Order: sequence, then C-alpha cells, then structure tokens
Amino acid sequence: MFFNFNMVLLALFVLLVALLAAASLRILREYERGVVFQLGRFWKVKGPGLVILVPGLQQMVRVGLRVMVLDVPSQDVITRDNVSVKVNAVLYFRVVDPEKAVIQVEKYFEATSQLAQTTLRAVLGKHELDDLLAERERLNLDIQKILAAQTDLWGIKVTNVEIKHVDLNENMVRAIARQAEAERERRAKVIHAEGELQASVKLAEAAEILGRHPQALQLRYLETLTVIGADKNSTIVFPLPIDLIGKLLQRLDDRPSRG
Repeated sequence: MFFNFNMVLLALFVLLVALLAAASLRILREYERGVVFQLGRFWKVKGPGLVILVPGLQQMVRVGLRVMVLDVPSQDVITRDNVSVKVNAVLYFRVVDPEKAVIQVEKYFEATSQLAQTTLRAVLGKHELDDLLAERERLNLDIQKILAAQTDLWGIKVTNVEIKHVDLNENMVRAIARQAEAERERRAKVIHAEGELQASVKLAEAAEILGRHPQALQLRYLETLTVIGADKNSTIVFPLPIDLIGKLLQRLDDRPSRG
C-alpha cells in the first residue's frame, strides 16, 4: 500500500513537471518574435528559438516579421476635376518594432488596412484624372510617404504601394477616346504644317541658289529628262525657258496688225 502511494505521488510530480514545462516553453521561428509581459507590464522581446516563461507570471504575444501583403479594396474616389472613379491598390508592409506593434495599436493589420483606404481616397481626390492615369508612380510615392509617417509610430514600415486598377464608367471611357482621337488629329495637322514650313524654306533657298547660278537650272532640266526617259514611256518632255517664250510673245505683240 505504501509502495502504491509513493508511485502515485511520483506520477503526480512527473505530470506536474510536464505541465509546467509545457506551459513555460515556447519555440519561435526565425521570422517570429515574442513580446513578453511580466505581471501585465512589458518586460522584453525574445526570440527566435527556445523561450522559457514563468507560468502565471509571464505572458507572450507572437509577432511575425515577414513582409505582409494587403489588398486595399476598391474605393470610390472623386478627382479634382469631378470625375468619379473606382481605384484599388496593393500595400506591402512589415513589422520592424514588435514592442510598438503590440502596445501602441490594437490589431495592427486591420489598422493599417483602414489607414490605407482613407489615405488612398484623400491623396487621389487632390489630383485630376489625367494625373491619376499618367503619373501613377508619383502618386504611389505620395501615398507611401503619408502611410509611413503614421505607421512608424506603430513599429510598422510600409515598403511599397502600388495602384492596381482605375475603373471608369462607359461614358467617361468614350469621352477619353474622343479626346485622344482629337489630340492625334491635332498633332497630325501640326506635323503637316511644320513639314510645309520646312519645305517652303528649302524651296526658297533652292530658288535663291538657282537665281544666282542660271547654269544650275539647265542641269536640273537635263536631270528631269533623264528621270522621265528611264520610265520607258512615249511622252517626250522638252523644257523651254520662260525668258525665251517671253521674248517671242513680245515680238508677236510688236508686229503690225494687217488691215
């Protein structure tokens, strides 16, 4: 009977030690940290590896240090030129100070999500639609700077912000298409006018050179005949100087008319 009682005490002691060990031992992975509280007060940040806690006196909160991806839901944004669009984005951030992430804010993931949504609407609402479509990189940096300034107090670092989609209604899409078509037509007319201007300048320079060197005009006549003759056609073109025709017409006018 005495032997059985000692065995029961030993079994209870072993069971108690096992329970204390299970309650006091924690294993943290390489990307995890443990924020330890002792009697409700912050004590220290531990990990990674094996962490020993005093049961009943110390509690630990696990915090991951890996980069987290947050998909910001579509937000209704009214741009500065009164255009209604739906915009969504993706946010990359990670915890750099586990103590602040646990103590300074409750549920830092949800808090960062709500802050990203309000910041997205506030920043994009200050810009026009053209800026939203053409200058996404600059807007991404502006949103990231604003988020980083507020999340630093929570021990969170925003590493990147990317605007993914900008959804427009069909009427606005057609209006933008008409605007783009008109812009292309304007550019085509400007390029054509610039080409005409350059051509007129070159023609004026050529006429000035030919005026100073009449022999060059005769060479141009011969070159034109060579080009026409290479086409194997039956048409014969003979250039006649304008000054010769002028003299002939003058003689015909000076001839006395018959009665």
